Amino acid sequence: MRASVVVPTRDRPTALGACLAALAAQTAEDVEVVVVDDGSRDAAAVAAVVDRHPGVRLVRGEGRGPAAARNLGAQAATGDLVCFTDDDCRPVPGWVGALRRRAEAGAEAVAGPTRNGRPRSPVATAAQIVTNHLTAATLDREAGTVGFGPTSNVAVRAAVHQRVPFDEEYPLAAGEDRDWCARLAAAGVALAWAPDAAVDHHQDLTLRTFWRQQARYGRGAHRFHGGRGRQPARFFVTLLRTGVAAGPRAGALVVVAQVATAWGLVAEATRRRSS
Repeated sequence: MRASVVVPTRDRPTALGACLAALAAQTAEDVEVVVVDDGSRDAAAVAAVVDRHPGVRLVRGEGRGPAAARNLGAQAATGDLVCFTDDDCRPVPGWVGALRRRAEAGAEAVAGPTRNGRPRSPVATAAQIVTNHLTAATLDREAGTVGFGPTSNVAVRAAVHQRVPFDEEYPLAAGEDRDWCARLAAAGVALAWAPDAAVDHHQDLTLRTFWRQQARYGRGAHRFHGGRGRQPARFFVTLLRTGVAAGPRAGALVVVAQVATAWGLVAEATRRRSS
């Protein structure tokens, strides 16, 4: 089974270079890498990074957001299995191989763990705790499946992606991955769990960009949930406990994240009512 890796990027050439270096170190054979530049202001800088990595293909997007960029990359890919990661992620050696083994064993879609690549940063730690908690809450160890996997570390058979592409009505990096996982499940596609297919997430966040990220997640959550029910209270209690266990600063930032998410939910609801 031939694998392709799709990496959407925008205005982060340095991070992209580190990601492509990690992909070049993959132990799996016959791996295609497709970078989708989703409207970077300095497109030449992105092209220069890609040029330094032989065999990597560059596709130009239109700045329509990561969902559209991933679809564009998947359409350009030639592999039977399409793997997705982000430009600020560094997959471990053997990542593609681990995802491919699960697919070759029959899985139609696969997710692996995303680890915090900056453990000394309380901001990056808190951000990763928030994302990973949703994955942990949906993990069924007995079945070997998970209900949600962030697009920093997922793979899908190309034929399945054709049936269930990302919803391009999500313009931001927020909620589009939850929507995609939910639509996979609705289509009868289980998201297999591959614990040995890890990527390290090197988020370069300040307090300001952390707040914006979490508020954006709130906006995406409003779009995703619509009239559907949200997470039960115990979900948030466990999340806060996980944050506190990582240290007082990380715990406090997890609380801040929930405030920012609530602000984003309200802001998106207000925007929709007024539009």
